[in-house]
Amino acid sequence: MDFGYRGIGGLLVLAGDIWAILNIVQSSAGNGKKVIWILIVLFLPLLGLLLWFFLGPRGSKA
Repeated sequence: MDFGYRGIGGLLVLAGDIWAILNIVQSSAGNGKKVIWILIVLFLPLLGLLLWFFLGPRGSKA
């Protein structure tokens, strides 16, 4: 197995996406917004993660 920078970068994006999806599910946003954000993160992994980080719903732990 050759894990170069692409492999490590991909794993970091995957970990970030999983973290984002878990936080989206736990947020206090409505179900419709949650589904939209999850789809954005799934179909646009890096861009979706960044968009969610800056614009997405925040968790109920405030």
